[in-house]
This record gives sequence, structure tokens and C-alpha cells, in this order.
Amino acid sequence: MGAQAHLATKSAKPNEVERTWYVVDANDRVLGRLATRIATVLRGKHKPQFTPHVDTGDFVIVINAEKVKLTGRKRETKTYYRHSGWPGGLRETTAAKVLDGPFSDRVVHDAVRGMLPKNALGRKLLAKLKIYAGPDHPHAAQKPQELALD
Repeated sequence: MGAQAHLATKSAKPNEVERTWYVVDANDRVLGRLATRIATVLRGKHKPQFTPHVDTGDFVIVINAEKVKLTGRKRETKTYYRHSGWPGGLRETTAAKVLDGPFSDRVVHDAVRGMLPKNALGRKLLAKLKIYAGPDHPHAAQKPQELALD
């Protein structure tokens, strides 16, 4: 073999991961591009020790979620569906109604959720996402850093 040492890929262990808090201002940000960056940070793909089966990601706080931008005519034409579980229980609403309603943060939440794994790990990652419709958040004690989006 020679004088070269045997090198192995190192998997991150859950207790070794250091978590950082980031804050993102969604004001006039395009929804899909914002959600992609948030999902990457939640998953931990921006870190060198990324391991697919371990939660290596950081916490993300999104403020001004109600002011997110949708391109084209998506605000009027993008449709969200939900089902009550009963026959005939399918309900649909447009992005405009959701953004103008009391739960305007759900647009960002659903966009990020769709970009995460559909398993127990994805649900754990989604718990690290904190979304607020307005400019205030209760996480000042965590000293969040501004997340670079561009």
C-alpha cells in the first residue's frame, strides 16, 4: 500500500453538532429562492460535516413572512389544498388568501416543508424553523446572525 495512511469518511454524530441561530428577513424576497436557502441551512448541507442521516443543520428564524414575494401570477393562481379526512372534505385556497389571512406564515412553512425529507428526520428539521408574520421574534437571547441569501 505504501506510506499513505488509511482515510475514512467521518460521519457526524448528533451530540457533536454545533448549532447556530440565523435570522432571515423575508420582506420582498422571492418565496422559492428563500425556501431553498432555508431548507439547505436546516438540513446542514452548508457545513463540511454534513451527514445525510443526521440532523447537522442550524436553527432559522424567518421574520416578515407575510411580505414574501411570489413571481408572475402565482399570488392569484397558486392553490393550496387541505383535506379534513371526511368524504367531500377537500378544501382549496389561493396564495393571496393565505397571505392576507391570519396565518400568512404558512406559505413559507409549506414551501420549506416541501423541500425537506418526508420522514422522521424531516419533521425534526422542521421543528428548528421559526416563522413570524411580523418583524418581531422572541429569540433575541439566542443571538441570531443574519443569514446570507445571495
